[in-house]
Amino acid sequence: MGEQNVSILNDKEQKAIFLKALLDDVQALEYMLNNDWFETDVQRVGAEQEMVIVGKEHFKPSLVGVDVVDKLKDKGWIETELAKFNIETNLKPRVFEKKAFSKMENEIRTYLDVIQSELDKMNSQIVLTGILPTLRKFDLNLKNLTPKKRYKALMEAINNQQLGDYYELKLFGIDELIVKHDSPLIEACNTSFQVHLQINPDEFAKMYNISQVLAAPTMAIAANSPIVFGKRLWHESRIALFQQALDTRSSHDHLRERSPRVRFGNDWIKESILEIYKDDIARFRVLLSADVSENSLEVINKNKTPKLMALNVHNSTVYRWNRACYGISGNGKPHLRIENRVLPAGPTVLDEMANAVFWLGAMIGMAMEVDDIRDHISFSDAKDNFGKAAKFGIDTKLTWFNDEKISPTRLALDKLIPIARKGLQSKNIDNKDIDKYLGVIEKRALSHMNGARWQLKAYTKLKEKGTEDQALSTLTAAMISNQNKNLPVSEWEMPKYKSLDNYNPSKLLVSEFMQTDLFTVHDDDIIEFVADLMDWRKTSFALVEDDSGTLVGVVTIKRVLNHMVKNKNFKKDGQFLLVKDIMYKNPITVSQEADIETAAKLIIENEIENLPVVKNGELIGVLTTADFLRVSSNLLGRLGK
Repeated sequence: MGEQNVSILNDKEQKAIFLKALLDDVQALEYMLNNDWFETDVQRVGAEQEMVIVGKEHFKPSLVGVDVVDKLKDKGWIETELAKFNIETNLKPRVFEKKAFSKMENEIRTYLDVIQSELDKMNSQIVLTGILPTLRKFDLNLKNLTPKKRYKALMEAINNQQLGDYYELKLFGIDELIVKHDSPLIEACNTSFQVHLQINPDEFAKMYNISQVLAAPTMAIAANSPIVFGKRLWHESRIALFQQALDTRSSHDHLRERSPRVRFGNDWIKESILEIYKDDIARFRVLLSADVSENSLEVINKNKTPKLMALNVHNSTVYRWNRACYGISGNGKPHLRIENRVLPAGPTVLDEMANAVFWLGAMIGMAMEVDDIRDHISFSDAKDNFGKAAKFGIDTKLTWFNDEKISPTRLALDKLIPIARKGLQSKNIDNKDIDKYLGVIEKRALSHMNGARWQLKAYTKLKEKGTEDQALSTLTAAMISNQNKNLPVSEWEMPKYKSLDNYNPSKLLVSEFMQTDLFTVHDDDIIEFVADLMDWRKTSFALVEDDSGTLVGVVTIKRVLNHMVKNKNFKKDGQFLLVKDIMYKNPITVSQEADIETAAKLIIENEIENLPVVKNGELIGVLTTADFLRVSSNLLGRLGK
């Protein structure tokens, strides 16, 4: 869960002390590696379960994370996350053998049941998903940052590294998302199921390279993060979103390379874990400091295992998708782990465990199959596969050994599931568990259906018959229902609006149902042009903006018709009539943070058919009476039933 006792670097002396501790930690780690200090007689697995919390009535983020953690803090396995609507649980490390995975699944279920029993008192609900479909951009405001020293320090430190004026998200899928944001808190969109595998030091380079190759196919088959702010984007949008959320780089007129803090990597590992740590220290400035209570080299001289706190703090601020980890086992011996950060949360606990078992089995099985995976596939292909799998998920085409082009489903069915089975059998995993979890992956591949494809297909269908907010809320409600049944995603039915029992549109904000695909004109356009556009677009109004996007007026079909009745044409005194001649110059507007009731009152009281939405004068959306009718029609239909 990360070292909590950290702070931002405030002065040169503090920085120097921490950097010296960091260098000492690297030297201590090198000494331990060279002198066989590490635990090698056992292999353990573990995991961290992240989740998002929503309200039961509106299915939007519920800011009760700190409250539920406080209620359960004595349990020892629950912790807050970056945003107030996220929490995580830490599972017990288990020996990689026998019924380890069914026990892990039961442990997760038990934890989630305990958490949900507390959330029931707060009218809130757990959702397991890579990115919550109903999440809104303003939910990522810094006021929703969990009030802990570590999180505040991290936000400040990343902002201090920012080279540009703002962060920017750019993702393109079925839809496109191009939006600015003012803080790294947008990282909190992402929730994952992080799996840990203990690795012997002399096998670390080989196993880490295997994890890099397996990242793409496991992510493709497990993808569950396709929707961001109502936009259908990458199948695993977490990958791009996380990198861009923490990307402090800016564009330049030269070709100097700068690596993002969230990264896949630039090359294979050749010798040991030290290559990763040294590369990350060399590439990335120290963001956070900690009160390092021990000198790692002095601890080594006393023949004791050092905590390597400085190294762990720095490692926690560099986000490799396969992260190298150092830890100390219960017996006091140090150990190494690979943390798989690729896998999203959800769609169900069963699906998550199947993803984990598939990856862990493939890791062990692939190590049995090949001596050096670098002899079978290039790093460039492994990295390219990773990017393609994030974009296209189960629909992508991967480059495999010997330049073979293959789909993730065929790769899983023909190669990786058999390899994973052998790997799991070699660890004496219970045969029923092997069949159960690999069977989930097999059915997913045969049906060509994972969480991402289900969400994309369902959301597209729902949008045809309702508003964006209704579609997203229905989608989220169906996900919760299926998660409660622990039904694997390959067996999920498409959701219908009748299943949206708790939906309360009075809780809606303007930003959740306004139109953003806007039809606008300028005040110097001729009215004949505007009249034709209204006819083509089948609309009764046009919003008027200037070159900077500032709203300057509204022109309505009623105004156009009044002029036509009086003048019989689109001229006045022989001159072309312009928009500015007949537009309303001070239109009634509303902010995106206003609720639906406020917006409705403005429309009714001012007897208008459209309500522009502005932010600091800039036009960002519009509400019409038709938008209210769509919401009302759906609500009345459910009330009637």
